[in-house]
Amino acid sequence: LGVPDDWYVACEARELGRKPLAVELLGLRLVLFRDAAGRARALFDRCSHRNVPLSMGRVCDGQIECPYHGWRFDGQGQCAHVPGLLDDDRDAGAQGRAVPSLLTREADGYLWVYSTVGATRSVREPFSMPFTKDSAYTTVTHVQDFEGSVHAVAENALDVPHTAFVHRGLFRSGGEKRGIDVEVRRYPDRIEAEYIGEPRPDGVIGRVLSPGGGLVRHWDRFFLPCIAQVEYQLGDDSHVIASVALTPIAEHKTRMFASVSFRMPIPGALVGSLLKPIGLRILDQDVRILARQMENIRAFGGQRYASTKLDVLGPAIQKLLRLAERGEREAQGASEDEPARRSLRIHV
Repeated sequence: LGVPDDWYVACEARELGRKPLAVELLGLRLVLFRDAAGRARALFDRCSHRNVPLSMGRVCDGQIECPYHGWRFDGQGQCAHVPGLLDDDRDAGAQGRAVPSLLTREADGYLWVYSTVGATRSVREPFSMPFTKDSAYTTVTHVQDFEGSVHAVAENALDVPHTAFVHRGLFRSGGEKRGIDVEVRRYPDRIEAEYIGEPRPDGVIGRVLSPGGGLVRHWDRFFLPCIAQVEYQLGDDSHVIASVALTPIAEHKTRMFASVSFRMPIPGALVGSLLKPIGLRILDQDVRILARQMENIRAFGGQRYASTKLDVLGPAIQKLLRLAERGEREAQGASEDEPARRSLRIHV
């Protein structure tokens, strides 16, 4: 489950305080805690002694203590103390007593966990959320669970045609369709679609963000292993970029960590108060449609897709993920300096 040698968000950093925190990620039960220096640590949530969840215990001197017999483990998962053993715990770290560990990083308000168990170094760093440290931007965050795979949730987040139906009136009205050009650029580790000549979405959100109407600049992107990103430039003064980290919790269950940064000519707090209820309503609609999709996939014994050019990014995202899950990257016809390109025209 998931892509090897890459990073996924385990939780918002503010969730992890003095107490241990139990999380599920990549089909694993993990315990997160802070060591004596305040650094986040991640271990399997299972004591090597008698299998009790370490998350039920407490943090003592930067080590996590099992609630059953008091065994303590450091940030690397090594057994550091067994109550009752003599000789100053020299025997505590004997072979077979360690708990598997995972690398962590804390950045942009999130706690990231590396997907390869036991790795001592990473081959890359986590994705950097844009504009979160820029004082000209306001950033709002939200966490949402979905029934469905990373691919299904990413495609939904980046799919333009469904907005006129699932979100009718909120994002697009579903009225007269207009032709727009799309340029798709494919890199070894990501794919991007730029929509050229797109009119401002005519739903409530579009009218709030750009009351004057007109054309917008719009990009949709997917970055391995789990980032879906939507960016809108509305005139010279308004810019919105939503980056969502999609963490596979278990098979067909995905947790979305959304970070939305925006710059507007009106105060960010006011914009946030106006748009948040609409955004949550849109998310609720997506949660319901993906739950029904997953229910039907199970009922029919698996997924089956028929795609058209309107499915601009979905098939390419699925291909990127399948390659990455095997430890590969897109190579044919795509490079960092010279991406593979294709152009098409669609009506939305």
